[in-house]
Amino acid sequence: MKNIQRLSVYALIAAGIIQGSCKKSYLQQPVLGALPSAAINTAAGVDGLLIGAYSALDGQQGTNAAFGGGGPWEAAADNWIYGAVAGGDAHKGSSGTDQPAINSIARFTVDASNGFLNSKWRADYEGITRCNNVIKASAAATDMTAAAKTQAVAQARFLRGHYYFDLKKMFNNVPYVDESTTNFVQPNTADIWPKIEDDFKFAYANLPETQAQVGRVNKWAAAAYLAKAYLYEKKYTDADGLFTTVITTGKNSAGVAYDLTANYFDNFNAATKNNKETVFAVQQAANDGTNTISEANNGDMLNYPYNSPFGCCGFFQPTLDLANSFRTDAGGLPYLDDYNSHPVANDQGIASTAAFTLDAGNLDPRLDWTVGRRGIPFLDWGNHPGQGWIREQSSAGPYSAKKNVYFQATKGTYGDAHSWAPGNANQINIIRFADVLLMAAEVKAQLGSGDLGEAYVNRVRTRASNPAGFVYTYKNPASPMGGYTTTPAANYIIKAYPAGYFSGKTLALKAIYFERKLELAMEGHRFFDISRWGIAQQALATYFNFDGKVITDVSGASFTPNKNEYYPIPQAQIDLESNGTTSALKQNQGY
Repeated sequence: MKNIQRLSVYALIAAGIIQGSCKKSYLQQPVLGALPSAAINTAAGVDGLLIGAYSALDGQQGTNAAFGGGGPWEAAADNWIYGAVAGGDAHKGSSGTDQPAINSIARFTVDASNGFLNSKWRADYEGITRCNNVIKASAAATDMTAAAKTQAVAQARFLRGHYYFDLKKMFNNVPYVDESTTNFVQPNTADIWPKIEDDFKFAYANLPETQAQVGRVNKWAAAAYLAKAYLYEKKYTDADGLFTTVITTGKNSAGVAYDLTANYFDNFNAATKNNKETVFAVQQAANDGTNTISEANNGDMLNYPYNSPFGCCGFFQPTLDLANSFRTDAGGLPYLDDYNSHPVANDQGIASTAAFTLDAGNLDPRLDWTVGRRGIPFLDWGNHPGQGWIREQSSAGPYSAKKNVYFQATKGTYGDAHSWAPGNANQINIIRFADVLLMAAEVKAQLGSGDLGEAYVNRVRTRASNPAGFVYTYKNPASPMGGYTTTPAANYIIKAYPAGYFSGKTLALKAIYFERKLELAMEGHRFFDISRWGIAQQALATYFNFDGKVITDVSGASFTPNKNEYYPIPQAQIDLESNGTTSALKQNQGY
């Protein structure tokens, strides 16, 4: 926090402002990070700073490290540790002793000394710093029109709203600094929701519908994020109208009307990114010429099957509880209450050389785009071999993450091997249109209006039921890039809810909550959802009790209500804001 004013050199490099390093005159230039204001307070300088504010979205400082020097995964933009592992979507993976700081997060024994939390905190505040610098430089620039300044500030305020939203949902009580702040020792006792709203409101009012660069945010992304903030605040009426406008009128930054893609997995494939379902995503690029994977999803570099063609590292393994949630009944509907009583067959404890019988029951097809499981095509890399790709089943389970993986056919373009673990060019979805539909459904159910969100949920389920989007068996398993048969890889049965199924608020919300678990699995939402819904203790107890019987990492784990809904304020930050006896930062309840 005390370095909140630090100028980002990377932003200026990205814009090409620092030039001439091959010329003799570069020796006479100011040192990096100490550029004169004349070089910054220009149109080019503002855009360079703005690029830096976007660049901070992935939490990485330009090398294979998070801001502050922690591992890239500590500040990953998709929150796979804090949102998915902590939410019961995934086990930590790898082995029980690898990256032990994640164990306490998964088991809710985490305390303020955990360095991962400090890395995440610093990454978000680095983004905020960069946004504030954009706003200050815009005000001082003399070669920009008023309209150009407004556009730059609107983008910066959107991004600042995002960074503060990320902090708010993780830590709740955080200090607020903006472009006018001069005293950077600020308390964390004020509610910052109004500030977050103001940033998204300004962005919604001032951003254009389209952008020349599709990775830049537009007014509809701002509208969706503002509505999401209202939802988190339980301002359902405010959220309702805004979500309706986004759904009926909204477009992505390329000007394409929002809709669901025909194929579910198009949202997790670099070849089909920035599509009509993209509302707000962090852009990534493979093989960018830096000989690193710093812009190629290095926050997820650990999350590939172990001892596999990817080389590393076996983290982020889907849970049994998650896989079982994709079981459907004879009518193609999920088991909302007792899904673990209808488990999906798995190969826990079974060697890859031993016989294994695939599950023959009804399954939601999204399972096999989300969970890598034995005997099922793992994209075009071959059938998942089971235990052979798992480092330690006893502590992590039998499954592999799938949404973050690139295809073998395009590995030269979208895969990146410039580090000891893989990178790829897949975008990181912060908000996609299916998420918007399900948030809008939740609002309808909370308000008791219309069909309680049933139509929105069914729109999502209908897309999932399209056979064109199923996983199919290989024509030749020994040559997985040789194409697919017309035989589905499993017995995929999924249907929309029958008309009138959402007969009341309680049942509607239960179905909507479950649909979010299925549709957005392994995307970093789950912990924050169950926490804001007030069902974290119940949902996690179900997971701990089922998985904990056979998988050791969560055996005996428990969630403490009125404490574990938020993470502790990092002790390093409390110490930084201390005068030796007291700190401006107050620790969260229970820590």
